[in-house]
Amino acid sequence: MSTPASRPLALVTGASSGIGYELARLFAADGHDLIITATTVEGLARTAAAVTAAGAEAIVVAADLTQYEGVETLAAAIKETGRPLEAAALNAGVGLGGYFVGGTDLAEELNMIQLNTVSQVHLTKRILPDMVARGAGKLLFTASISGTMPTPYETVYGATKAFLISFAEAVKSEIKDSGVTITLLMPGQVDTKFWHRAHMDTSKLGLGEKAAPTKVASEGYEAMKAGKDRIVAGMTSSKFIGNVINNLAPDTVKADLHAKDARPDSGLEK
Repeated sequence: MSTPASRPLALVTGASSGIGYELARLFAADGHDLIITATTVEGLARTAAAVTAAGAEAIVVAADLTQYEGVETLAAAIKETGRPLEAAALNAGVGLGGYFVGGTDLAEELNMIQLNTVSQVHLTKRILPDMVARGAGKLLFTASISGTMPTPYETVYGATKAFLISFAEAVKSEIKDSGVTITLLMPGQVDTKFWHRAHMDTSKLGLGEKAAPTKVASEGYEAMKAGKDRIVAGMTSSKFIGNVINNLAPDTVKADLHAKDARPDSGLEK
């Protein structure tokens, strides 16, 4: 049996539930010790229990990544282990649905921008240099097929994911000969708490069919291990949208298609 010092160390953000919880379980089952972080203490305790049940060590860091200090706290915790970070799944993110004019709350939108984009840049800046210096490491960003289209009624959310896709691809190009790989996990609808938290319970997207987070996490994890550029994960319909329609249709068409399913109360109409 391997000792903790000989086991690879991985990071999962947004690890308290959903895709993050499943990614943590996959890392643990694959022989990694874990640093797990989120703001929900109870959720982190559940994830830590699943990690330790697989024979791995769970280092729990409760941190609010919407705050500069929260990201710095996490970065310091990684450094304090004295161990190289072999892989990182930067999964933390939130959504927000509703009418941009007269509906959504500005404070929630700015908080989402902070978590979905600013914290991703901040944390990548802290962990990537060590990986590049070692010539080894894997980054997995949880993006979305929403980042490949305009997203009416999720106006700011889709824009944050478009930023993340562009950011990840640009950094990857800069470090392409370093030995470090960057993979984008791009799911469609996933059966998590995302929809309720985003106030999208009455939309067609919120009420419609969704992929299991276990499936999405597994597809993303395997793509990361293989060093793939990106993976559109989840349902067959999501793969078709992400791999075909969004590569061919003009933005105006994609926006109108998304609006039909994301509009508040669209799921209640007959």
